[in-house]
Amino acid sequence: MRFNRVLLSTTLIVVALVVQVSILARLQLPGAVPDLMLLVVLALAFVYGHVSGALIGFGAGLLADLAPPADHAAGRYALVLCVIGYLAGLAKPEKGQMRTALGPMIAVVAAALGSTLLYAAVGALVGDTAARHVGLGGLLFTAAVYDLLLAPFTIPLVMALARKAENDPLAETQSGGGGGGDVAAGWLASGTGLSIGGQRGGLRLRAARNRAARAGRIKGVKRL
Repeated sequence: MRFNRVLLSTTLIVVALVVQVSILARLQLPGAVPDLMLLVVLALAFVYGHVSGALIGFGAGLLADLAPPADHAAGRYALVLCVIGYLAGLAKPEKGQMRTALGPMIAVVAAALGSTLLYAAVGALVGDTAARHVGLGGLLFTAAVYDLLLAPFTIPLVMALARKAENDPLAETQSGGGGGGDVAAGWLASGTGLSIGGQRGGLRLRAARNRAARAGRIKGVKRL
């Protein structure tokens, strides 16, 4: 991953985690909690692709697993977000730009449902049956609704920041600096410089021919 990707992704994930723990988790909403971390991972995966999406998802999930007041096994949410980031990256649009809002909204609902089911499945494997007592159906419904309501305020902004970081003029200059000489060389080889030189050479050759023709005519007149 590029440095600007790592820096932007880390910053957004940390901010999302702080907001998640300090604000969203304390709203005491019925059912699930709005998952800002999931939305950030989705948005970054839409721009960066499946490989970066999986790495970002794993890092974000591991950070959430280790951050207090986490009460589950470390690595559980990391696995969930890693899978979600990978799958979301497979749906990466061309140039990281969404043409309509329908695709991202469907992806948000699918990610909310999938992450809740996968989290519950992993919990069942390790002996955590909290989802059964709360009610899996209610968790699925509220997770989809909350994330869908939060998505319009999160995903477009994160995607815009990610696209801006990808099109950083400094990064483009550094990555394209090695080819600058090749571009200039190509321009000189096929462009104005040699064309002008060729035109000048042609004019000189024509002038020399004209002088030779004139000299021949003068000599012919003198012989007569």
